[in-house]
Amino acid sequence: MGVQKGWGYPQEVCGWLWVPQGNRSGCDLPQSSPVLTMDPEVSLLLQCPPGGLPKEQVRAELSPAHDRRQLPGGDEAIAAVWESRLQAQPWLFDAPKFRLHSATLVSTGSPEPQLLLRLGLTSYRDFLGTNWASSAAWLRQQGAADWGDKQAYLADPLGVGAVLVTADDFLVFLRRSRQVAEAPGLVDVPGGHPEPQALCPGDSPLHKDLPGELVVHELFSSVLQEICDEVNLPLLTLSQPLLLGIACNETSAGRASAEFYVQCSLTSEQVRKYYMSGGPEAHESTGIIFMETQSISRLQETEMWAELCPSAKGAIFLYNQVQGSPI
Repeated sequence: MGVQKGWGYPQEVCGWLWVPQGNRSGCDLPQSSPVLTMDPEVSLLLQCPPGGLPKEQVRAELSPAHDRRQLPGGDEAIAAVWESRLQAQPWLFDAPKFRLHSATLVSTGSPEPQLLLRLGLTSYRDFLGTNWASSAAWLRQQGAADWGDKQAYLADPLGVGAVLVTADDFLVFLRRSRQVAEAPGLVDVPGGHPEPQALCPGDSPLHKDLPGELVVHELFSSVLQEICDEVNLPLLTLSQPLLLGIACNETSAGRASAEFYVQCSLTSEQVRKYYMSGGPEAHESTGIIFMETQSISRLQETEMWAELCPSAKGAIFLYNQVQGSPI
């Protein structure tokens, strides 16, 4: 196997992708508040300063005040959606998740800005019954009317994603299996969710049992764990993550994902060999794809863009703005 090189659109051969180099141009985005991108599937909630933020510059505040609001008329509709999904997919299981309420860059008087994440608790069950429900658009309208917040009634579990760069300057993408529930067959970056249960075992963790410092640690360590599990890379080959920002998936009613920049000390060929030998979550993808970092600014101009799931598009937008040169 090797890297297929050619001109024009990206070519995927035996799991490899190559795109010719190109120039980058464009303008900066605001550093906070929802921003629409050139793609309707994704918006940017927050863009970190150039280079990204390390763990030491991020704080988390857990509070029941940051949980979603009870649905108008009660939450029976969520239970009904869950029971219906269980009948069709009996292997599904519920689990607690962190809910993103808001994110704010704050000045602390020091040269380095701090990011404050206001988090609540939610669950996969609530996600299916709100963000993925047929009533999601109506719930957003009602949230805006009732609370001045279109996300007020939505579960909005916070995800994580990794812009993973190899030692020879390739970005790593994965072709999602057609058996996964979300974005089957599309191309994504490695990612998943930080888990409250990693800090507080049990089905119903309490806000008071989740200190902000440990939650931030879980947020940053979870993205590394997802890379290890999905790409099968040794943890010691990965750098400490830098937070690029937060993107929202508009195809699932604005669910947020924190996107990180992570460097790998291995070459793309070495990464490919580790991936091909399998890993704990190998069943979630069917192939690995590499693209030169110098080509990422022009990715939206290629046929490949239509194959990216929204979370990957958000990661690429943020990478180009924060870590690379602006598009």
